[in-house]
Amino acid sequence: MASNAVSIAEAHFNPEVAWFRAIYAGDVPVGFLMLEDNVARQEYFLWRFMISEQYQGRGYGRKALELFFAHVKTRPGADAVETSCVPAKGGPGPFYEKMGFVYTGKEEDGELVMRREL
Repeated sequence: MASNAVSIAEAHFNPEVAWFRAIYAGDVPVGFLMLEDNVARQEYFLWRFMISEQYQGRGYGRKALELFFAHVKTRPGADAVETSCVPAKGGPGPFYEKMGFVYTGKEEDGELVMRREL
């Protein structure tokens, strides 16, 4: 997983599609997410998502993704969002499944692609 600093740098080199936000619990930063917002192709991809380990299991990730889905629904032609993850013990796959993502059967760069209908 890329660090937040790398993700932010990557976003600055892709300003036409990168939309990113810090995730806060009150005044405390607890995570980060980034959307690949490809309006031209009407494709939307959860490019980065992380909740700091000490804040996991407290509902911050669930709430952040609910707000993320609400934002993506406002984008032109948005009817689904995709993401990908490495299939590994302790990986985010089960969490994404709880959030409504399903595996598509596609693989990109060693990661399994998941899709959630909006």
